[in-house]
Amino acid sequence: MTVSKRMYLKISGVAAAMALGCASIAAQAADLTGAGATFPYAVYTKWAEAYQAATGKTVNYQGIGSSGGIKQIKARTVDFGGTDAPLSESDLDAAGLVQFPSVIGAVTIVVNLPGVKSGQLRLDGPTAANIFRGAIKKWNDPAIASMNPDLKLPATAITIVHRSDGSGTTDVMTRYLAKQSPDFVRDVGVGKTVNWPANGIGGKGNPGVAANVQKIVGTIGYVDFADAKKNGLAFATLKNKAGRFVLPSGDAFEAAAAGADFKVKGMAPDMLDGTDQGAWPIVSATYILAYEKGDDAAKQQGVVDFFTWALNKGGKMADELDFVALPATVVSSVEAEMQRIK
Repeated sequence: MTVSKRMYLKISGVAAAMALGCASIAAQAADLTGAGATFPYAVYTKWAEAYQAATGKTVNYQGIGSSGGIKQIKARTVDFGGTDAPLSESDLDAAGLVQFPSVIGAVTIVVNLPGVKSGQLRLDGPTAANIFRGAIKKWNDPAIASMNPDLKLPATAITIVHRSDGSGTTDVMTRYLAKQSPDFVRDVGVGKTVNWPANGIGGKGNPGVAANVQKIVGTIGYVDFADAKKNGLAFATLKNKAGRFVLPSGDAFEAAAAGADFKVKGMAPDMLDGTDQGAWPIVSATYILAYEKGDDAAKQQGVVDFFTWALNKGGKMADELDFVALPATVVSSVEAEMQRIK
């Protein structure tokens, strides 16, 4: 064998070893997969990008809706699930899951009415409930017009845009509307999937709802604040429980979340329709579901490591995306809860 050939084989062997080593590192880096709520998708994606830059480890999160996330975590096909509709203590125990909040966000009511800009349309809770249950059918209805004397509202028929998939955002929205009207509960219901009226069209995920509102005149829908801003949608001003009309904003979301007791079982306090004068009425945390006892110890630790990093270092990123980071005291409680993940 010639020297050059021996050198070639040696170099080839080193290259192969390096390739195997790189493949091993890549396999270790592609640690986690998660799926679920579309509401926090932008935050989780931003966190994952920053986490990979800081640690070399990848986190892949698919926004498929809260129902999909719950289904996949229960089927043990993902490392963690995301849901805006928190599970009950009995459901968590039955499925062997740990639940904790990750970030606080808000649902906004968005409309497509020519000439009406963001914040100009005023609604109160009972009127919003009557619109979304189909009892108010035209934009110039007296109930809407009386709150908006300065707007020239058209006689256009109202088209409701709602989620077509099982959705934690729908759960949050319907729980808020249920507080405003028992008729809404009777006609539509409360939960991740409900019986929307006939004058409605569905959209998949918050992006699907936003897209339909954006392109169809006369529509009203509900999406997270980040999607409303991203798509340039006009959002309504809502009358809160203190009797004030408020705009959706970071300060209004923080006011709603102030004083929420996350030490309740399941770490899921009710922040809807808060009494603070500056509170936005439709605020909720979004949640992570993880296995209390998983089959892969490295991935279980990976879930803890990622969310520990995100909750301590990702607060500014959440704020920039119009969410509210968890207060430091809540982060400490989440870290204690994550110790159950083994």
